[in-house]
Amino acid sequence: MKTTDTRKKEILESLRGGLVVSCQVQPEDPIYTDNMVVKMAEAASWAGAVGIRANTPEQIRQIKEAVHLPVIGLYKIWRENTDVYITPTLEAAKAVWEAGAEIIAMDCTDRMTLEGTKAWELLPKVKEAIPEAITFADVSNYEEAKRAAELGADIVAPTLCGYTEYTADRPCPDYREFARMCRDLGEDVHMMMEGHLNTPEDAMKCIYLGAHAVVVGSAITRPHLTAKRFVDLLGRYPGDA
Repeated sequence: MKTTDTRKKEILESLRGGLVVSCQVQPEDPIYTDNMVVKMAEAASWAGAVGIRANTPEQIRQIKEAVHLPVIGLYKIWRENTDVYITPTLEAAKAVWEAGAEIIAMDCTDRMTLEGTKAWELLPKVKEAIPEAITFADVSNYEEAKRAAELGADIVAPTLCGYTEYTADRPCPDYREFARMCRDLGEDVHMMMEGHLNTPEDAMKCIYLGAHAVVVGSAITRPHLTAKRFVDLLGRYPGDA
């Protein structure tokens, strides 16, 4: 059931049909500087993006000070013996919220956390502890999307398609499965597409399939990866001749 909260509805409606730019940078990235995410967000705002996706409380705060767009916040925490790293705990979710993000993204896959629970079990805990927040479920397949919708997520996206063990061999984005998500779940949840979108045409295809909005990161904000796609293709060409 979609939210009836007026404030949440206004934020969600502001995202409709638009582009959310994922502005993230890690210290090991060749483009890393202290203010890189701010410049990414400012560029996205200038271009007409409707929202920003950002990682870590510190970077969320920096972005909120620079641009006036809704922020999908997450907190990547890598820990041993688990593949769940996107906002893996309630404490991480609270840190994202306190940093100023209107929307909290979290892993809602079927994978096990370090605490011995399924990742999706965090969703109802966040909804109870931070009822003012809009919740964003990162999933990898249809079954996880359906569960997240049933648990009351406001937004669901197949962000982790290809990143879980049981979807690693799947071609992503999986447009057919995403269309099924939109068709079956779109009345109850705001379906968004995130992950593996490389061109404006890819993004527009998702809108036609029923996406409320699309989230694009690497193709826009990680030029070293864009360059690598060119280099890899050009490098293979002589051998194909």
